[in-house]
Amino acid sequence: MRTMEQTTQEVLDLAAKHFQVAQGSLAPDDDFFKKLGINSLQALELLSRLENHFGIELPDYEVQGVSDFRTLVSRIQSRL
Repeated sequence: MRTMEQTTQEVLDLAAKHFQVAQGSLAPDDDFFKKLGINSLQALELLSRLENHFGIELPDYEVQGVSDFRTLVSRIQSRL
């Protein structure tokens, strides 16, 4: 089973790779909309990629209103 730290690192690495920003430039408390300069459609793309990576499904009601990596990671972690 993954630890919260491992899941956090995987999410940050995937987001950095997907949006082509420097590895290590993202932090758990970052608002990904502001930090990455993305819109809701791009956030959905990221969610889809994360669901595929972790082999889970995140219901809309669980991610609605989530904009920071730490909360997103806790939602993912609860599904693992």
